Parts: sequence; structure tokens; C-alpha cells
Amino acid sequence: MIPETADANIAEHLRILEAVLFAAVEPLDEASIAARLPSGADIPSLLVDLTKAYSARGVNIVKVGGKWALRTAPDLVDSLKIERVAERRLSRAAQETLAIIAYHQPLTRAEVEAIRGVAVNRGTLDVLLEAGWIKPGRRRNTPGRPTTWLTSEAFLSHFGLESLQDLPGVKELKAAGLLDTRPAIDVYASRAPQEELPFESIEAAAEEAETDVEPLQPEGDTAA
Repeated sequence: MIPETADANIAEHLRILEAVLFAAVEPLDEASIAARLPSGADIPSLLVDLTKAYSARGVNIVKVGGKWALRTAPDLVDSLKIERVAERRLSRAAQETLAIIAYHQPLTRAEVEAIRGVAVNRGTLDVLLEAGWIKPGRRRNTPGRPTTWLTSEAFLSHFGLESLQDLPGVKELKAAGLLDTRPAIDVYASRAPQEELPFESIEAAAEEAETDVEPLQPEGDTAA
């Protein structure tokens, strides 16, 4: 029969072992554990007993690479997954491309480049497509039959628009602080000489939307 004092010592050693593993920031080997328990503690036996005691709990005591640690029970991993929506800011190129498509749709990538004044990276359209804000339209009856691009319902929903007719004009954009209200010469003078000077697409697109500029004709349409 095991003396009660021995049982009390084992129980105390188990409590210390439990606390040591709980507080550890990384898995511990048996030597590190022994250094924290009273001299003479049977570390292997204590680890076996504590492992059994934790076997049906939400966390288990496991051996990882020859070291010991507390880990979430494998059957509960799926219950602890947390999904977060990661918001990413659109690059200036993506913002300009989206604005051009919104105000001039439907139009092809080449037409976006012609309006913007610089080449459109393939990844820029991919980002907008992945966000669900643009969608492919009909192909043009021109050599190569390029795909046209349109804004989607998700675009209207995200920006709180009932229809494309609700897109803001130049005055509204300036009032909201989205356009620089300084004279154009001051804007360009404030830019570094080596900085790329892309087409001011948002303002230009909005200005054209407020004038009687003829929109691009969808496939199959012909001018009167």
C-alpha cells in the first residue's frame, strides 16, 4: 500500500507539472521539466499520468519532437477556426482602372489603356475581378475579338448605388474631397520629377460623363 504522504507528493508534482506545461511558451524536454519540479520526482511516470488525465479534455498533453506541450484536442480543431474578412486597399492603378470602366463601360483592356495613358497590368484586372467588382462582357467584333469589361451588381452594392446613373460627377467628387481642387499646374508642380504621371482618370471620366461625349458602342451596335 502506498503511503498517503507519497500520494500527496505525486498529486502535488502533477499540479506543478500541469502548471509548468501550461505556462511554457514552447514545448519542454524532460530535463527542462525536471529542473522545475522537486528533486526525486518521477518525470516519465508523471507525464504518463497527466497525459491520461487530459486525454478526454479540450486540450491534450502531447509529445512533439521529443518535447512535451499542451495542444488543442485534434477533434476540436475545426470548432476553433476563425474566419476573418481581410480588407485590402486598391492600388492607384486599380482605382483608376475601376473608375474608367465604371464611367465608360463596356470597354476593352486596350481602351482602358488608351484612356488612362499607361499600360494596364494583367494583375490589376485580376484584382478587380477577384473582388467581384467587374465582370467580362461581350467580345468586340474586331481583330482578336477582345473581351469587354463591365462593372457588376456587387460594385453597385458595395458603393451603395442603385444604378450607374447614380455615379457621382466632378462637382460631387470634389465636394467629397476625392479630387484635388487646386489648379492643374499646381498639382503637377507638386509631384516629384521622377514620379509617373498617370492619366487623371477619375476626374476625366467623371467630366466626360457630365458632357455629351458619345459612349463606346457595345458589340453589334452601329452608329446612326
